[in-house]
This record gives sequence, C-alpha cells and structure tokens, in this order.
Amino acid sequence: MGILQKRVKDGVILKLVAKWLKAGVMEAGALSYPEAGTPQGGVISPLLSNIYLHEVLDEWFEAAVIPRLQGRGFMVRYADDFVMGFECREDAERVMKALPGRFGRYGLKLHEGKTRLVRFGKPEDGSGGGGGSGKPETFDFLGFTHHWAKSRKGRWYIQRKTARKRLRRALKTIHQWCRQNQHRPVEELMRELGRKLQGHYAYYGITCNYRSLAQFYEGATQRMRWWLNRRSRQQDGMSWERFKKLIREVYPLPRPRIVHSV
Repeated sequence: MGILQKRVKDGVILKLVAKWLKAGVMEAGALSYPEAGTPQGGVISPLLSNIYLHEVLDEWFEAAVIPRLQGRGFMVRYADDFVMGFECREDAERVMKALPGRFGRYGLKLHEGKTRLVRFGKPEDGSGGGGGSGKPETFDFLGFTHHWAKSRKGRWYIQRKTARKRLRRALKTIHQWCRQNQHRPVEELMRELGRKLQGHYAYYGITCNYRSLAQFYEGATQRMRWWLNRRSRQQDGMSWERFKKLIREVYPLPRPRIVHSV
C-alpha cells in the first residue's frame, strides 16, 4: 500500500485495493485469509504484483545497479520472470549475490531451480562468454530457448525456438483435449483444432522457429488421428494417408507459419 500511495492519491481506489488484499480465498469449500501478499488467483493480483516488482526490481536495477557496473548491462522482465545481461562476468556475480538480500527485504525470494548464471558470449570470440571457456550456454525465457546460430552469410546471431518443456506441455494439452472431446462430430473437432493451432502460431510463430511449429503441427494431427481411430469401429482404422487427405481437402487445418519477424 505504501508503494501504491506514491502514485495513487485517490482514497477510494486505495480503500478498494486494501479490501482486495484482505479478501478471503475459497479452496475446496474452505475459506482462508492470506496473512501477506496478494490473494492467489485474485483478479487484482497480477497488477499489484507487477507494481510491487517494479519497485523492488526495476527501479532498483536502474538506480542502484546500472551506475555501479564496470561494463554495460540491461534487464528484461515480464511479470515475475526476468533476464539480466552483463558485459562483465564480475558484474553478474556481484548482482547475483545482491539479489537474495534485495528480495528478502520485501518478503520475496528467488526460485533456486530457475536462477543461474549463463555464459552467453558470441561463440566466435573464443571465450564462450564472460571469460569462461567452451561453447556458450542456452537459457529459456517466456517459453523460448535462446541460443546462438549462424546465418547463411556466416554471421552469428541469437536464435529462438520453442522450449522443449513448453512443446511437450502443449502437445499433452492437445492429447487431453482430444480424449475428452472424441465423441463430438469430426467437423467440430477439426474446426476447434484449427483454432488451437492458430493460437500456438500466434505466440510461437517467430523468425527461425518454423521447425518447432512443424513439430507441434505434426504432433497435434497425430494425436487427433489416434483418438479418431479409437472411436472408430473399423479394425484397421484411418490410415495416415487418408487422414492427411482429410485435413488437406475436407477439413483443411492451418499450416505452420511465421507470424512475427524478430
């Protein structure tokens, strides 16, 4: 509330937010009241969390970290996920040590399994990034794996592809949806599967990620065929050639495509 009062002077809004923070949470028929933080699943929680982290992390990084760096540095944050980049390894190590203390002052802590130092220098510099040796590492951020690759002209650039965990999770979701809806008419299933494919392309369809999009397309259509065969009374079921003809001519599904140029 103290952070909100720096920007918001309207007492009505502040009072409403205070009520939200004290609102109970209903889980499995039991009502509980959080002692700290924002209510889990509350509609206001993402907004308040973002405001809170802006004070805890964003402003601190600009005001206290950047002026003390030996080299260049930057930070990208989306909700509670963030990546910090440093030109010098020493800067990265010092900030890594300072982060737990900074977060602890505000009742927060880092996710130990997701917080690590990554060597990400350009491969041709021979250092592997940050003064280390060997190939540069990779890291996942917002559903994409970031890694170095060479262009057709032989230049190094940062490439992004769908993270393996995200791809497996997306295909698992398709599998469960097919199982739960296999009783519906084929036309409805294909129409809704097309929407799911379009939604996947709309987020993951970035430059150089076509191969991952194709893997999702192939995996989703294979699962649809498998469940359609499960409900079929024919012994042999629908062959792969017949199914490909079905999704190409009768119920055309959107093919993988790049939506965003990065």
